[in-house]
Amino acid sequence: MNNDSGIDLGNADEFTVAQKVGQLFMLAVFINDSDEEVEKVERIITEKHIGALCFFHSRASTATNFEGKKKVLFNENSYERLKTLVKKYQEAANTPLLIAIDAEWGLAMRIENTPRYPYALTLGALRHKEDLIYEVGRKIGMDCLQAGIHWNLAPVVDINSNVENPVIGYRSFGDDKEQVTQKAKAYLKGMRDVGILNCLKHFPGHGDTKTDSHLALPVIDKSERELLKNECYPFEKLLPEHIDSIMIGHLALPQVDDSEKPATLSKKVITEILRNRLGFEGVIISDALNMHAVSKRFPKKGDLESEAFKAGMDMFCFSEHPEEAIEKIILQKDDMRIQTSFERVWKLKQKTFKLSNSENDKVLSTEQLNLEIAKNCITELFGNAHKKLVNNHYENALNLIIGNPKTNLFSTNLEEILGIETHTLAPPSLELVQNRSKNKNHIVIALFPPSVKPQNTFGFDSALLNALNDLLNLGNCSVYLFGNPLVLNLLPWNRANAYVLVYQDFPEFQKIAYQHFTGKIPALGRLPVQLKMNHHEI
Repeated sequence: MNNDSGIDLGNADEFTVAQKVGQLFMLAVFINDSDEEVEKVERIITEKHIGALCFFHSRASTATNFEGKKKVLFNENSYERLKTLVKKYQEAANTPLLIAIDAEWGLAMRIENTPRYPYALTLGALRHKEDLIYEVGRKIGMDCLQAGIHWNLAPVVDINSNVENPVIGYRSFGDDKEQVTQKAKAYLKGMRDVGILNCLKHFPGHGDTKTDSHLALPVIDKSERELLKNECYPFEKLLPEHIDSIMIGHLALPQVDDSEKPATLSKKVITEILRNRLGFEGVIISDALNMHAVSKRFPKKGDLESEAFKAGMDMFCFSEHPEEAIEKIILQKDDMRIQTSFERVWKLKQKTFKLSNSENDKVLSTEQLNLEIAKNCITELFGNAHKKLVNNHYENALNLIIGNPKTNLFSTNLEEILGIETHTLAPPSLELVQNRSKNKNHIVIALFPPSVKPQNTFGFDSALLNALNDLLNLGNCSVYLFGNPLVLNLLPWNRANAYVLVYQDFPEFQKIAYQHFTGKIPALGRLPVQLKMNHHEI
């Protein structure tokens, strides 16, 4: 098991049992940690022979603090800090660490001032454009490698079958299992071609839930047959694509495992279904073990990891008590089982540290790639918004901005180039703007949801939503939605209105939206999820 590349992994045959168990742990580390916290991590890495790290922005930004109201501080130097910490932690390690991160839509998911790419749901709107999704995977892989990261914990291959899903939603390619599979395949190939490790998540499928597993345990009350036919479909079909790892979601599956254990701790799910039935041979990694769906079940330090290991887990992500957990796994005295998991992790290290990342062919810039995606994903519902303005008479039209975008090139162009009167619809001026709207032939609404997640009506104030509903009931509106298309479930349907899905609020998408409005480009996208459409008959 020696590695003959330029990076010395050491002789794995000489590792003690404790050192092998240490290699199974992926610590959570934070870009904005204090020096004292960094020193503590360095000590654990050195003393416990930790195998991997997963970078997060800050302790305040971790998902379990969604309800904690801890303020997340902006740090414009996060990227440089990340690279500094990668070097520092590697120097503390006895064996080179695997460095991981959640970069589903790029490093920007965790790090300020880094390239950001469209959400998976946006990519789901593309039709027959897997080449663009391939480029997204490739660009993200290159960005990761330049930062010293080897392992992108992506893509999400959950099928977004529940419109009320609070945590997957926009992170999924859509609600069609075939489309999810094909788009994930293109993303994976892009990453693979630049030498970045991948991870399918969240097995056996987190798409059909109404509960956020960061905060509580979701229940998927489906039979094993149903799961294999639907939720597990992308995982199974993608196995031939050189899958490095699969992440287990924190999900209760009462029809599959009547022990009431979440999938993270279920031998039935991990060993019998994923390992034996589907035949996956790579690393099985836990979702973050600090998540309340599982962490609240185990008050004794180390018990959670020990139980997950018994179920067949290979690697423990975001273990909060690695020192105690390592001791409890050693006490199981299952050296053969330890060796098996260790060899899987070691194989990833051999693959990573012997790769020589050759120069890549010329690739599109991030801006060019985002423009191409925007051009090909923009989606019309119920007709062309441009044609709603009879004979291009803009003088009796009104543009209303809803939300608070950092930039709004769409509305700026409507006002400065086309001369369309523009106002922001906000609580202090709701009545005034509504009165002005009544005298206009056409209203163009630039809709920027405050949140991409459905909690609390995507962050919209109730009075603002009511005003928007009143406007749409007039039947002379064109809505350009720069966000999650599931926002439309909050709005009244009316064929007299035009609904245009732009999906992202990036400047590139705003430019394309304006070009669409002026009739310069067609809408080529396809809605990747089903809407409720339960307000009005359409």
